[in-house]
Amino acid sequence: MSWALAGGVPALAVGLVLTVSALGRHLVAVTVRGASMEPAYREGDRVLVRRGRLPAPGQVVVVTDLPDAGPTTTPVPATAAARTVPSPALLIKRVAAVPGDPVPRDRVPALAGVPERYVPPGKLVLLGDNPEASFDSRHRGYFATACVVGTVWRSLPG
Repeated sequence: MSWALAGGVPALAVGLVLTVSALGRHLVAVTVRGASMEPAYREGDRVLVRRGRLPAPGQVVVVTDLPDAGPTTTPVPATAAARTVPSPALLIKRVAAVPGDPVPRDRVPALAGVPERYVPPGKLVLLGDNPEASFDSRHRGYFATACVVGTVWRSLPG
């Protein structure tokens, strides 16, 4: 075996470890709980979430949540390891409006009385695909953009 080939193996191994480590910070697997996103996503489905980008309308996102206090305002750093994101405190919803979009008062009763005409900076309007089973902006109003863990990139095989 030549020295060039032998020296390339450790370099390849180090490169692979660094790539896996970087992907671990930018991608996280999440298991769907509940029926709020049916029929797109069902209980037990697993999705791969891409972290570090703000979502666009129509995209599906995973957000952190505190059930008793409304959406958390503590941001989840894009570089945080997957194990630091508490699974029971995650919600999956579709983005209905982002900062600068008109406030969708007609679809979101909780926002019917807000004074602003446009979604303010740092806020999102999030809706579940299954309104009968979803606790979302229709009931709570805005979610903080700081609560976004990431956007759903793809479904994982079951």
